[in-house]
Amino acid sequence: MPEPTSAPVRPTVLPPMEGSEAAGSTPDSDRIGVIGWERDADGIVVLTVDDPDHAANTTNAAFRASMGAVVDRLERARDTITGVVVTSAKKTFVTGADLRELVSLGPADRLAAFETAAAVKDQLRRLETLGRPVVAAVGGAALGGGLEIALACHHRIAADVPGSQLGLPEVTLGLAPSGGGIVRTVRLLGVRSALVNVLLAGQRYSPAQARALGLVDELVGSVAELLPAARAWIQANPDATARWDAPGYQIPGGGPALAAALPALPAGLRRQAAAEGAPAGPAILAAAVEGAQVDLATASVIESRYYAELVTGSVAKNMIQAFYFDLGRIGTAVRPAGQAPVAVTRAAVLGAGPTGASLAYALAKAGVDVVLAGPSAEAAGLAKGYAERLVADAVRRGSTRPPAGEALLARITPTADQAALAGADVVIEATDPAAPAGTVELAAARDAVPEALLCVASAAPLAHQPPVVATSEPGDLVDVVGLRLAGPADRTSLVEIVVGAGTADAALARAIDLVTQLRKTPIVVHEAAPGATAGAGVGGGSFVGRLLGAFVAEGAAMVGAGVPAASVEQAGTQAGFPSSPLRLLDELTGPAVRGALGDDASAAAAVLDQMIELGRSGRAGGAGFYDYADGRPTGLWPGLRDRFGGTLDPAELAFEELVERLLVAVALAGVRALADGTVRTVAEVNIGSLTGAGFPAWTGGVLGYVNGFAGGPAGFVARAHDLVARHGDRFAPPRSLVDRAARGELYD
Repeated sequence: MPEPTSAPVRPTVLPPMEGSEAAGSTPDSDRIGVIGWERDADGIVVLTVDDPDHAANTTNAAFRASMGAVVDRLERARDTITGVVVTSAKKTFVTGADLRELVSLGPADRLAAFETAAAVKDQLRRLETLGRPVVAAVGGAALGGGLEIALACHHRIAADVPGSQLGLPEVTLGLAPSGGGIVRTVRLLGVRSALVNVLLAGQRYSPAQARALGLVDELVGSVAELLPAARAWIQANPDATARWDAPGYQIPGGGPALAAALPALPAGLRRQAAAEGAPAGPAILAAAVEGAQVDLATASVIESRYYAELVTGSVAKNMIQAFYFDLGRIGTAVRPAGQAPVAVTRAAVLGAGPTGASLAYALAKAGVDVVLAGPSAEAAGLAKGYAERLVADAVRRGSTRPPAGEALLARITPTADQAALAGADVVIEATDPAAPAGTVELAAARDAVPEALLCVASAAPLAHQPPVVATSEPGDLVDVVGLRLAGPADRTSLVEIVVGAGTADAALARAIDLVTQLRKTPIVVHEAAPGATAGAGVGGGSFVGRLLGAFVAEGAAMVGAGVPAASVEQAGTQAGFPSSPLRLLDELTGPAVRGALGDDASAAAAVLDQMIELGRSGRAGGAGFYDYADGRPTGLWPGLRDRFGGTLDPAELAFEELVERLLVAVALAGVRALADGTVRTVAEVNIGSLTGAGFPAWTGGVLGYVNGFAGGPAGFVARAHDLVARHGDRFAPPRSLVDRAARGELYD
């Protein structure tokens, strides 16, 4: 990709081809920038996108210039053309914008960003209204701008091949579609379906799922079948136009019914829009609702205005930095140099509990043969049942075909025979947390498979990893690492690789390769880092645990200070966390959190001590900050008000400060983890906070939040000192942050 620039890259105009298109003097085969042009004997023009400078096609400046010239040529040659097919020479169709271009934009570029979006829309609209049938032949991923190109075609054919995805994921980067994605999905699917199924969550669909939703009109079984199918459709539909250009067309669910529903529609979807991170969700919602009430041209202007505001703002910059640049560099940033990559083909999982069962499924899904060893053959068989249930559900939903599901299950061999470990590349000890540490089984595994990587797995985010990995004795356990999961292995996207001072580089490299093979994100946690326990607070040596602990501890401290519990919960939701603090505290259980509290969490400890004395230990115990019936929360416990107050005047609460306290508390936990060496790179801290601890995506991670604070790190430090004066020393910023702020440096 090109390097970022200080201003938006404007499309250049390619020179027109010589000769008269109408006279037919133009060659049948040609190339215009990054787009190939080929016209067959029937007059069908195949436009093949193939950027020679990039592995994937993007809607970058080169593409925009090429598309502008192509549309000009199509209009000149209209009388000699019977139809147009848009396709790709790469394994993907078009994957969207070049993010290096977008991340360089700032507030001063808003008008230029609007003009660029308007120019792209103009190109696609001219293609759509050419007066000839236009077909998108999609042979791979069509995401963002790629799907917008396809939506501007009259007919969309997709090859139903593995790995192909279609969707508009812009909201996940703090953006809105800019090439007509909002305008056309609303007119194709209706306002509510477009918002819920495509726009507000940025879902990605397989070709079959996209066909069922209505984003795709036709499926073929292979890429080779795309062009014949496209040509056949053009010949059968010579007068095709966009359905929204047909006389009398109405948006699905439109007309008087839509007009009556519009006033209530935003209220019904506002919560979902806000949950995806401010301000992209609300902007997309507004653009969809406003655009549904006007003509297509005006709706396109509305979409461009919202896009320009988002793309030049700080939130999009934070999210692109985190989810594209930080995420992309984690593997190479933390993997020891000089270690050859190793792929796992056979693994042994010791333990038939929930952690072992989910690990066996995740490994088998990644194509690894798994020995699932339990205390008995029956227990191991029951653990395999976890994978059997997941496969059955996937087959029922249509996301997995029966032969693929059967092959996955065949890779899992339940057994009680330790001899079955022979030949394993990796052995993962995953016994129940209540059972004794697995050092004995690991020692036996070393004897059985001396060349294997040995791992100790845990899925308890607030528990310390078994100390087996923290040894620094030479030659003892240098080949053992910890794998701490933020949840069941099939559902979590983050894995903490826990290492000690004596862990060998070879073991760490192999562990990173294993996690990457599982299609998960690794971060390296140095449990034996000097000073790592000082001020660690809740979660101890777990990075994710420290952040989650800071979140729930601040919520408990608020309750202890007399803040109404409902306001505490609302603050967590408004900040953008996936769970409110008190509900999460009940899930983690009060005693577990209380046992992990550090000296800087005394305000929370006092509240938890009282709750535990009252027998309200959390959801597992049937009572906590919430009341429960059959394991389901029925509402906040009314006794909280009598026990802790909660009668503060709402006017005195400064609700925005409650939101900020939660964000700052978690951000400080991340800053401290970087300062004491528990996690050693900015990218890992940001991605770990986002994908492991659920820090709001709009921030770009805890360090992105510090960078983006009003006044940058210096402004954050000043606000932290103010919170210290108002609420206690738990908000004191570490010296490393104070010094960084004084130097005017960002976390990068």
